[in-house]
Amino acid sequence: MSQKITQKDINDAVWKACDTFRGSIDPSVYKDYVLTMLFVKYLSDVHDDKYEGYLKKYGGDEDRARRAMQYERFVVPPHSHFRFLYDSRNENNIGELINIALTDLEEANREKLYSEDGAGIFQNIDFNNSKLGEPKDKNHRLRNLLIDFNDDKLDLRPSHLGGVDIIGGAYEFLISNFASDAGKKAGEFFTPSEVSTLLARLTKSAPGSRICDPTCGSGSLLIKAGQEVGSENFSLYGQEANGSTWALAVMNMFLHGFDNATIRWGDTIRNPKLKEGDGLMKFDTVVANPPFSLDKWGKSSEKEENRAVGSFDPESDPYHRFWRGVPPKSKGDWAFITHMIETTYAGKGKVGVVVPHGVLFRGSSEGRIRQATIEENLLEAVIGLPANLFFGTGIPAAILVFNKGKGDNTQVLFIDASQHFEAAKNQNKLREEDIAHMVETYRRFNAGQLEAGVVEGKYSYVATREEIRENEFNLNIPRYVDTFEEEARVDIGAVQARIEALEDELAAVTAELEGYLKELVK
Repeated sequence: MSQKITQKDINDAVWKACDTFRGSIDPSVYKDYVLTMLFVKYLSDVHDDKYEGYLKKYGGDEDRARRAMQYERFVVPPHSHFRFLYDSRNENNIGELINIALTDLEEANREKLYSEDGAGIFQNIDFNNSKLGEPKDKNHRLRNLLIDFNDDKLDLRPSHLGGVDIIGGAYEFLISNFASDAGKKAGEFFTPSEVSTLLARLTKSAPGSRICDPTCGSGSLLIKAGQEVGSENFSLYGQEANGSTWALAVMNMFLHGFDNATIRWGDTIRNPKLKEGDGLMKFDTVVANPPFSLDKWGKSSEKEENRAVGSFDPESDPYHRFWRGVPPKSKGDWAFITHMIETTYAGKGKVGVVVPHGVLFRGSSEGRIRQATIEENLLEAVIGLPANLFFGTGIPAAILVFNKGKGDNTQVLFIDASQHFEAAKNQNKLREEDIAHMVETYRRFNAGQLEAGVVEGKYSYVATREEIRENEFNLNIPRYVDTFEEEARVDIGAVQARIEALEDELAAVTAELEGYLKELVK
């Protein structure tokens, strides 16, 4: 039996496949081509694995095996199979052949690969695109990509893989590497895995939960939140505004085996798609890393930016999400937070959201909304993270946890974890002990085990509502967690003695120099 393939084998092989594009095309462009090809290769290899299993089961009867394949998870038409594309790699119209393969793969799996709005997941990707270069260069690149993916190390048949989630792991690995390669552009949709892990643990969902990420990007955070449940009994929901990123999220769900996840494409604020009847769908847990301080998030007309969003005015939002107040049009942070709070179940729903620090203290309408959530006793924890954790931005972020099941506890936990990290060359990282420290402190607070006041010096503090009110509902962490470092006392006498000793040494050296100079002059 062949040796099982490891996560590292696959990661190395898929990253090598990117060399085909490197240097000539921006990573934010070619990532979609590599990730789509990985998806096609995976579906093709799973298909072959299943087909061989049925052939064995039916004693080599190909008709029976083919009939059985019609009921499998995915149907792969012959010319949509990776093997067909690889065999056609030298054709002049290879880009067109890949496009046809993707269209027919979508058609054969309409239930899975089309959204409820009739959008196919491959509609934003074009392998015949001039972005891939002049026809000759493009054909050369696509041929090399097919050759790269034909590597034995990229045999993705389940019987060949050492772990069920290796393919999902490779997908996450690629996305995180593209995010670091592509800088700010990719930083809009990728949450580093340590931050996803932290958010998922802070909001840990019970079995049976509905979990949602309303700005889900490529789906990594949503998947982490699901995996944290500890059983298979949960359902995942997401929405993403960027079309090609939405497609990555749908593929990501399948690659992790979450076939029943519902991922919708659209603007969560202007056009929320996760609905039940006329109202917004409710969830047990809502987690997100929304775009920081999004400008022009709200009021829109039909023609704005060539987007068919329909007219939208938050003042007359049909779902009444902004009854606490409408955030400023240049900063959408509280619009996303409000949406998240409004879509959780009353009495038990939990929200975990990554925000820039300005959300904690900015005034005017943001201040009023913040005050309202505190007076409703929804805010449970404010956690300050280290700077430089996110791709493309060095600014420090914070995590807010809202809990509709706080009961009688009106206090708020503050954690300053800004100094707890591992410094790396390009980016800081949260270590396992840093995550555990935050989660353990939060769980103790959540269980009612912490008294008001300092919990741990320079790290955590429990504030009463009266204290927050006295601070005019300003949640700036240094107001609560005192990180002031007292400077060491200066012993004036010792310093004076040291100065005198140095002056004596200087006088001696000067006298010695003068002696040498006199010798030279003679």
